[in-house]
Amino acid sequence: MFPGRQWGYRADATIVARVHPDVVIVGAGPAGVAAAITLARHDRAVTVIDKAVFPRDKCCGDGLTTGCLRRLQTLGLDPGQVASWQDVTDVRVGAPSGKVAHFPLPRGQGRFAAVARRSDLDFALVQLARRSGVTVLEGHALTGATQAADGVTLTVEATRDDSVRSIELTAPYAIGADGMWSALRKHISGPVTGGPTDPYLGEWHAYRQYFNNVTTPQSKDLWVWFEKDLLPGYAWCFPLADGSVNFGFGIERTPEVATKTMKATWSSLLERPHIRAVLGEGVPEGTPKAWPIPCGVDHAVLADRRVLYVGDAALAGDVLTGEGIGQALQTGMAAARAVLVGGVDAARTAAEYESEVRRELGPDHRMSAGLTRLLHQEWVANAALGISGSTEWTSTNFARWLFEDYPRGIALTPRRWRRGTLSGSGAWA
Repeated sequence: MFPGRQWGYRADATIVARVHPDVVIVGAGPAGVAAAITLARHDRAVTVIDKAVFPRDKCCGDGLTTGCLRRLQTLGLDPGQVASWQDVTDVRVGAPSGKVAHFPLPRGQGRFAAVARRSDLDFALVQLARRSGVTVLEGHALTGATQAADGVTLTVEATRDDSVRSIELTAPYAIGADGMWSALRKHISGPVTGGPTDPYLGEWHAYRQYFNNVTTPQSKDLWVWFEKDLLPGYAWCFPLADGSVNFGFGIERTPEVATKTMKATWSSLLERPHIRAVLGEGVPEGTPKAWPIPCGVDHAVLADRRVLYVGDAALAGDVLTGEGIGQALQTGMAAARAVLVGGVDAARTAAEYESEVRRELGPDHRMSAGLTRLLHQEWVANAALGISGSTEWTSTNFARWLFEDYPRGIALTPRRWRRGTLSGSGAWA
């Protein structure tokens, strides 16, 4: 189970395993797994811990952008191993005016958008990590962490029956992939500061529920509605392969917006005719769930000596759409590259990681933040969607841009321009 393990006993006679991997990662979601697989493929011994047992539900919109899909392909994921996977080729966006624009994604050039339940996607990624040689410890919660000049030591306790209740992991590097309220961050760097609220609650808040037996023809497309009362937020309906959909909405979190009103907004959305026409007689599954979305990579602490933060722990979500899976994969892979380049030099490793994230996600964040400010105005949303859907070229390229076929802020960064950037293939082409 543990390469190179040592055994010991605590004062209470509990068996303790002492493990010395090259890197220990807290969190087995997309960010942590992306880092783990990248490192394992370069012959690094990696241990990933997560307090959950997979498969487990994860509050999410479940949408996968083109950039996200390309990274999943790089990691070696087979979409056929994700039970609820649904490819998407047609996107329909409702403007505040009520007009609906159709944005087709390219056909026959690979995958540009898909939807998959996070319970299925994350489970498939954990299995892929194991096949790649990563040690994954499910049902193990982080209880302590300290950092020294030459490494990081983590204490982990099993949350289920296990002959080894406590594990002590010491490694040259640790990667925090355990969410916006990262336990590793609390132990090493302290809580997040500098967001729109204190204590930090994220930049967005979302609310979603699955609906089963959705059979309307419209439900096969991916829907986004910019409702007047949600701007700059939006509602969505994303199709899944099993005849279900992920329906939800997200709002910008500010001191003036009370998230406790979201339940009333939810009831209102379900009664709106244009939304009901898509959901049809769909049957709700379980109860609605809400979650915060961190989109503050511009002010996040990304590295603290030998500890790197990725995904939601790096507040890496897109502030325009709330999308975070692609950014999670991107930061996880960037952290792994930094460890490989930096070697034993912790300062160089941290600098490499921070530089890549600031260079690649910084311009995208600034572009998204600027557009979000504009979308507070109803007329801007109406005009933007009207122009975007005015011709076949604008429709297709808006869809590519919206689904991160190329970097969100590419207009601000000519260094990222490449021949074919606006007309390349999707994933698994």
